This record gives sequence, structure tokens and C-alpha cells, in this order.
Amino acid sequence: MSRVLVCSEVDLPSVNMRRCLLDMGGWEDIGGDGVNTYMTKGDWIMMSIPDMHIRHETLLPEAEGFGLKVDDFIVMSKHSAKSGRPALTAHPIGNPHENDFGGRAETFAPASPAPMTDALRRIVEYNGRNDIQTCFEVTHHGPYTEKPIFYIEIGSDENHWGDMDAARTLARVINDLDPDYDAPSAIGLGGGHYAPRFTEVALKYRVNFGHMIPNYQVEGRDDEDVVRMLRDAAVATGTDMVYLHRKSMKKPEERRMSALISSAGLEQVSSKDLEPLNVS
Repeated sequence: MSRVLVCSEVDLPSVNMRRCLLDMGGWEDIGGDGVNTYMTKGDWIMMSIPDMHIRHETLLPEAEGFGLKVDDFIVMSKHSAKSGRPALTAHPIGNPHENDFGGRAETFAPASPAPMTDALRRIVEYNGRNDIQTCFEVTHHGPYTEKPIFYIEIGSDENHWGDMDAARTLARVINDLDPDYDAPSAIGLGGGHYAPRFTEVALKYRVNFGHMIPNYQVEGRDDEDVVRMLRDAAVATGTDMVYLHRKSMKKPEERRMSALISSAGLEQVSSKDLEPLNVS
């Protein structure tokens, strides 16, 4: 497994996470391609880019052009929210509709369900502060890649982006990743941007979440568009399972979503279908 960690030189949390990972030792500088610089540590690659990652659409061809084999990407990033609430998050990449923030319109990048879900569980385990929100976010923004990708983030504004304790926590999460690739994967449908139900389920059950589509992406959309999103998200996750956040919507909409999941050729699952995690 050749995993590429992406650091943006113009993103303070990204730079701080890189610093914390380098402090752990064992990294070797292998040069650059005139745009990006690269370091390695075993099967890990650190790719440092000069611009903001959400619009850097050439991660894969640049890394491969430098002679590197790439299996997946983890992008280290800041998280922005109007609330300003401290947060540590992980989320998949893509645009159910418009691509105002990089990537391709109506396109889901390949998800990374096992590493991303393992990252979430470790974020919750390693975070020792009650003031920090720890959760998934739903699928949003770019860049598009043809390899699996997810973001790991420190938020939520300039008052928190420089938090070195948070950077050390996420660096430890990244360093310790041990994904359960044998667990089933699912996409999530419903709920809000911070995916409360999918976060809760991932912490209690042996399931890996890939793409997550919130209520605000399906509200006012016709059946054809919802089916298109479900199918594309499932393909990009590599699953035919959908977890519906039923309590986040009124009964008529819940019934509609269940019918559309079926018409998309997908299987709706609930918590009773999943194996509980062995939590000590």
C-alpha cells in the first residue's frame, strides 16, 4: 500500500500536521519535480504542494510523473465553519451537484471508506478535549482524483488552525492507521453536514462509510437526480449498501428515499444488520 499524504504550503493546519509527522522521524527527502516536493517513510509518501489542495486537480499525474506508485491519498487540511467551533473531522471528496470549490460537477471521487472510518475512530479515541467536535463531514469539495482520497481536518477558523495539540493528535491518527478492509462499506443518505448518525454508527458498528449525501443535497431534487447521486456515490465507494438516516426526515420523504434506494438497485441497511464493534 503506497499512501500519499498531501500537505499544502498555504494551509497552516496542513503544514503543522506535516511538522508533527516529521518529528516522529524516519522520513527521507527524495527531491521534487519543480512544483512539488516529496519525502518517503516506508510505504508512505509526503507530497507537499505550493497551492490550495481543493483546486489542485493534478495530484495523481504529478505524483506518478515523479515516478511514484499511488494507491490512495490523505489530504491534511484546515476546516472552515461559521460557528468557529473547534473540530477534528474526516470526510470524502466530490460534488453531488455544483463544483464551486474544486473537483468536478456531479462527480464523486473514489472514496476511501476503510482508512477514513479508521481515522474517525482514532480521532475520537485520541482526542482528549471536551471542547473539540469530532465527526465525519459529508461529501463536499474537490479536488478530483482517480485514486481513493479523503480529507482529515482541523477547524474551524483562524483561532484554531494553529492549534499544535490538534495537529499532534491528527498526526498520531495518521501514523497509527490500521484500516479494517474486510468490514462492509456503505454510503450514507440523510442528516446534516456533520453526519451525526453516520458518525455514531461508525463508532458502534463494524462498517466503513464512504460517500455521504446529506438532506440538503436531496431537498427539492427530482427522483432521477437522487437516483443518479445514489448510484454514483455507491460506485465511487465500491458498495451497494445504503444507510438511511431515517429520523432526519419526515415520513413521506423517508418512504420516498427508501423507494429510490431500491430503484437504484441498492440495498438499504440499518444498525440491526451490522456487527457491533468490540469496544473495550
